[in-house]
Order: sequence, then C-alpha cells, then structure tokens
Amino acid sequence: MTANNQRPLGRPRASDRKQPTTDIILQAAIELFLARGYQEVSVDDVATAANVTKATVYYYYPSKAALFTETIVQLMSHIHAQIQAILQKAIPLRERLLEIAEAHLTATFDIDLDSFMRETKNAVSEEQTIRMQHAEEKLYKAIEQAIIEEASANGEKSSIDSTFAAHAYVALLRVGNYRDRKGNGIFPTTTETAEQIVDFFWNGLRLP
Repeated sequence: MTANNQRPLGRPRASDRKQPTTDIILQAAIELFLARGYQEVSVDDVATAANVTKATVYYYYPSKAALFTETIVQLMSHIHAQIQAILQKAIPLRERLLEIAEAHLTATFDIDLDSFMRETKNAVSEEQTIRMQHAEEKLYKAIEQAIIEEASANGEKSSIDSTFAAHAYVALLRVGNYRDRKGNGIFPTTTETAEQIVDFFWNGLRLP
C-alpha cells in the first residue's frame, strides 16, 4: 500500500459505512451519557455501543470531553430544529408553547438534565462550555423571537421583558421534570403538567 492510499489510524473504510460514522458514534454516546451520566461512561463503552473501534472514536473526537461536547451541541441543535418547526405552525402562540412543553416533558421524562450538566462542570474546557452555551442560547432566542412577534401581531407590548420571558419558560419546563423520592411528578401526566406550565407562563406574560 502506498502512502497516498493509506488511511489514518482508526478511520473506518468508506465501504464499511452506510450511516455516517460520526452520527453512529454521537447517537451511541448521547444515549449512554443520558442513561448513566458523564462520569460512568468511557470511550470504550461508546465504541462498543457504536460497534466501532476505540481508535475510530478517537479519530473523530480527541477526548471524552470533546465527544460529550459534540453530543450536547448536536442534541441542542436537534431540539432547536424541533422547536422551530412547532413555532412556525400557523396556530396561536399559546398552543405552540403548549405543544413544545408537552414534547419536551415527554422526551425528558426520565432525564435529570440539571444534574446531568452539573456533573460535567469540571470535566470540559472553557471553550467546550462556551460551545454548549451557544447551542443552548439558540433555544432561548427562538422562544424570545416568537414572543416578540406575538406581541407585535397584536399591536401590543408585554410589560415583561422578552428575554426574561424566554428564560422563564424554559425554567418552568425544567420544573416540570421534578420528581419526589418516590419518582412522582407534581402532576399525574405530562399533558397536565404542560397545561399548568403554559397557563402559569401565559398569565404572567400578560398577552391577550
């Protein structure tokens, strides 16, 4: 084999790949990270779940922290795309916010996102943290823009700052994930939880 035909160590053969290898690795990684937490997942675990070699994982991601960062960025991008799709529907904003709330609560029913992120506070670099924060900020901006457009369409302006309102809405979604020691939520179903969140939020927003 000549130098021009050699492939870097760990890189899978193109003929062996149907779905992009990075997608396979990221999907396996996010499932493991969410299920076990950052500290309990090794690169070996991800490689095994993705059915690739450890060298292949390191070819694309130089460290576990880099892999984790990319999984969070991709997860946030996916959530952002879903939120945007709902926000672009031709239905009242209140109904769109309700749909987002129920979708979020259903998707994160078994996940303690706050604890999940706190666990990695000292494991990732400042640059990696900033990347994740930027990805998360897109979620707030999408909600904020929808609130501004709703107020403008009604020819009114809410007395509540739109940036504050967007962050408050997402914070309420996190409250909706609360579980007591027995694993019970505040309300019996995600639908009722979503309705309570949006009712509370909408009344505070003071839009017609």
